[in-house]
Amino acid sequence: MAKTFFSEAHKYVPASPPHPEGTRYKVSLGMEDWGETFQPVIKVQMEYRGHVKGRKSPSYPLMADDYYLVYKAIRELTQETSWPLPPGAMAMKR
Repeated sequence: MAKTFFSEAHKYVPASPPHPEGTRYKVSLGMEDWGETFQPVIKVQMEYRGHVKGRKSPSYPLMADDYYLVYKAIRELTQETSWPLPPGAMAMKR
C-alpha cells in the first residue's frame, strides 16, 4: 500500500487503561495525499508495542483525560512549529 501521510513533527501521549500497557497516541503534523493535492493535517494514530496501527482509529476512554492530553499535544505542536498553520490558526472560528 502506498504511503499517503508524511509526518513533519510528532509527539507521543501515553494511553490510559483499559488500553494495553505501553499503548500510545502518536500526534503528528504533516502532509497527506488527498488525491489531487497534498493537504496539511493533524493526525492522531494508535501505537501498540512500538508499531503504529494506521487503520485503527484512536479511542479515548471516558474515565481518563487522554482526549485532553492529545488536545494539549496538538496545541504544543502547532505552537512549537510554525508549520503548517499560521499563528493563531487553532483559535480561528468558522
